[in-house]
Amino acid sequence: MAPQRDAGADAEAELPEYAGHYRLESRLGSGGMGVVHLARSTSGMRVAVKVVHATYARDPEFRGRFRQEVAAARRVSGAFTAPVVDADPEAGRPWMATLFIPGPTLSEHVKRNGPMDEPQLRRLMAGLAEALRDIHRVGVVHRDLKPSNVLLAEDGPKVIDFGISRPKDSELRTETGKLIGTPPYMAPEQFRRPREVGPAADVFTLGSLMVHAATGRGPFDSDSPYVVAYQVVHDEPELTGVPDSLAPLVVRCLAKEPEDRPTPDELMRELRSVAAAYDTQVFIPAPRAERAESPREAGEEPAPRAPAEPSGRSERSARVVRRLGKRSALVAGALGLAVTGSLVAVQAFGGAEPARTPTAQSAPGGFGAWEAGPATKGGGMPQCSYAARRLLCARPGLVFAVDPADGSTLWRHPVEETVRDEPPVVSGGLVQPEVGLLGPLEALDPATGEPKWQEDMPPYDGLRTVGDMLLLTRADGMVTGVDSASGRTKWSRRIPGQAVPYFTSFAGERRPAAYATSPSADGKGTRVTAVDPASGDVRWDAELAGELKPVGAADGSVFLVAAEGATYGDVRTVVRYTPATGATRRVTLPIPVEQAQAGVRGDTVYLMGAGGSLVAADMAAGKQAWRLETGVSRGSSPVSDGRHVYVTAPDGRLLGVDARRGKLLGQTRPRLGPDSDKVPASLPAPLLAGGYVYAGAPDGTVFGVSGRDPAAW
Repeated sequence: MAPQRDAGADAEAELPEYAGHYRLESRLGSGGMGVVHLARSTSGMRVAVKVVHATYARDPEFRGRFRQEVAAARRVSGAFTAPVVDADPEAGRPWMATLFIPGPTLSEHVKRNGPMDEPQLRRLMAGLAEALRDIHRVGVVHRDLKPSNVLLAEDGPKVIDFGISRPKDSELRTETGKLIGTPPYMAPEQFRRPREVGPAADVFTLGSLMVHAATGRGPFDSDSPYVVAYQVVHDEPELTGVPDSLAPLVVRCLAKEPEDRPTPDELMRELRSVAAAYDTQVFIPAPRAERAESPREAGEEPAPRAPAEPSGRSERSARVVRRLGKRSALVAGALGLAVTGSLVAVQAFGGAEPARTPTAQSAPGGFGAWEAGPATKGGGMPQCSYAARRLLCARPGLVFAVDPADGSTLWRHPVEETVRDEPPVVSGGLVQPEVGLLGPLEALDPATGEPKWQEDMPPYDGLRTVGDMLLLTRADGMVTGVDSASGRTKWSRRIPGQAVPYFTSFAGERRPAAYATSPSADGKGTRVTAVDPASGDVRWDAELAGELKPVGAADGSVFLVAAEGATYGDVRTVVRYTPATGATRRVTLPIPVEQAQAGVRGDTVYLMGAGGSLVAADMAAGKQAWRLETGVSRGSSPVSDGRHVYVTAPDGRLLGVDARRGKLLGQTRPRLGPDSDKVPASLPAPLLAGGYVYAGAPDGTVFGVSGRDPAAW
């Protein structure tokens, strides 16, 4: 498609045909600073490219602002934004390319479909609160959040346009001529103290967005930006039409003073308190009336306005006060009833004895869903594995076994040492808790949890269970092999080519191996060594190009990922190495996956990025099969049963994705504990066994659901 002319107020003779190597196909939207185009890379990947207007490209101040936007978008890229693919702020016409995300803006959705219903509003508020939490965590304050800057993607809202000022969005400027925002969606301090604006300003805007989504208008409404500015600073918001369950939270967001507003974490906790109201299932916008929905990256169109009301602001203030009295009582009632919201079955494993045997709720295909919850507060996220027909789990100070059929606790075993970020495993027929690196080694009977042996060991820095052996690595590079069944030392030696080997192993190998890697001095290659755990002998040794990390093994091949020139370990290349033939195959991803964790199924490598990207690399076909932006920040390693891919989110949700198409099918509810403002150091991957999917959550629970139909979760 030929590039489209800009017919807006800032019409230009002809928009460029290319931005970098991205061919511009059609215009998605236009704003004060530039035009957003649908474009394609040379490989055919669809992206959204923002190109700055020629007028502003000649302005050094606007170039500086655009550089700031690119930098801010890159810092938060992934989970709740359109990830930045490429940018050139120094080009003749500065541009930035982001991943194209199908979906309307909030402004478009409300304009074409009317106000959202209550469940949609709850999901929107929860998603925006989570987005602001992660945006603020990296030191970014948006300052210009508005309906046209929120995309309603399939997997939740995405916030776009970071840190950019638009001189045509508003008549209001500071005394230096700098734009300070869009009046209907600005906080009072943006008018009073524009240089002191902090994260709380975005929370105020969140409240305004919720009123717009619920009513089709903002909480402060006038045709004059000056009148709106006065109303934002002095008047009470108009909340008629906002659901009773959400109004108290919206009012708190719209507090005049920043310190009186909730933080995003507090919002998330309060939304969870009304458990029946906090439904985080996939947000699928309602279809547009009259014509098909055209996906956009940014529309930047003004929000629709409702007809002016004849009543004055003093009457509105009185109505707000009267409504709040009733709504507070309603919310209090909802809080009292919320505890039975969506629990299926509950079993306590934190006390001395099981509280009760949970009853499973039938699920599709005859499976039962259950949840086993701790009886004591705190305790952290359980790390679990599946072996010996049971779930073997560990939390700080406790190792325990759970019946996978109904979630009942089979046994508990207290441990003095802190359990590492690894689940217990069965090796040599015994449970190996893999506790901290200071205490003695211990093995437990999988049937009873009783200790079978305990051995003191010299200090060691690394511990890995491989096959029927425990491999201990000392700081000087000496490796000791301990028999898992007896606790006796079988061998002790150094591994050729590996100064201090810290091993990785993968379940399911017919001949389990311990893998160690060491990069070359120049960082251009990696030595990969496979060690026989029973003897310490080297099975094979290879020098491979790139800085590599093993992530899986299947069918005689080892799969590795390469972080090529990425400061934060972004993965761009996936490698398959077959030792028997020496063959190496590499797949380069169109967009790097940030700080990726990986899982392997057959010849497909699944990558879960810290920013929310889930990618399938088909090694047989030699290409990326699909990419999904999940909205999950720092999820677990993905696992697959061939039909579905499963990922655990930091808030305890379990996501199910179609393994063939890369479409999100369903997700469980959040299960956050008292420390919901903290991100777990590591997340255990979901477990697959007997048609079930099992997972642990930050509130200390372990739960199981049917893996046959994630859409039914």
